Amino acid sequence: MGAEPASIGRLTGGVHPRSLRLAVAARVSHAAAARQLAGRDPAMAELLERTGPPHFRPPTDSHFAALVRSVVHQQLAGAAAAAIHARLVTALAGEVSPARVMALPPERLRAAGLSANKAASITDLAAKVLDGTVELDRRRLSREPDEEVIARLSTVRGVGRWTAEMFLMFQLRRLDVWPVGDLGVRRGYGLAHGTAMPAPKELAALGEAYRPLRSVAAWYCWRACEVYAGAGDSALTR
Repeated sequence: MGAEPASIGRLTGGVHPRSLRLAVAARVSHAAAARQLAGRDPAMAELLERTGPPHFRPPTDSHFAALVRSVVHQQLAGAAAAAIHARLVTALAGEVSPARVMALPPERLRAAGLSANKAASITDLAAKVLDGTVELDRRRLSREPDEEVIARLSTVRGVGRWTAEMFLMFQLRRLDVWPVGDLGVRRGYGLAHGTAMPAPKELAALGEAYRPLRSVAAWYCWRACEVYAGAGDSALTR
């Protein structure tokens, strides 16, 4: 099930993580990132061999629409969330935009099947995009560091760090996101390395070995739960 946990020095061949970040200054593909990680960590190498290259589906929504979809899907089964989301898109006449959300009466949001809290979250998101609290312009957003994106999104009612991290990983395609609060990543790391599940603080330190490619390492941790523990397929890995 992979190697025993190694120190950051062992996994990186003695190279300081900061030097690794400089060495991978140019953007690389997810597949190339997986090969680099496999060269550092036998557990990642085994997962790559068993499951193949990582699969990050290309974004199909606008940034705002992707965040609305995330809010709708919170704490709901896939089919139920998809049905509510479809009704919401219909209520918005197919245009999931901040202006269209703000123009829709609150009762229309509720009629689509949204809870009061989710309707309030989506309205708050739209308002904060329009007033500039949340930046979603592609060019300006590309210059914002990950932590700034997370901080801005976390001002929105009902949007926490995990939702912001998933937005960074799957919508913005940022390569170095490490969601230490995610149970699947924590569990998968332990399964892949044959150890107990690390606590978030421990996982944060362990993840230093994977900079600047931690998004791909997290993806393989999710896959480890499926491969080694028989967890069901996740929307995050398909």
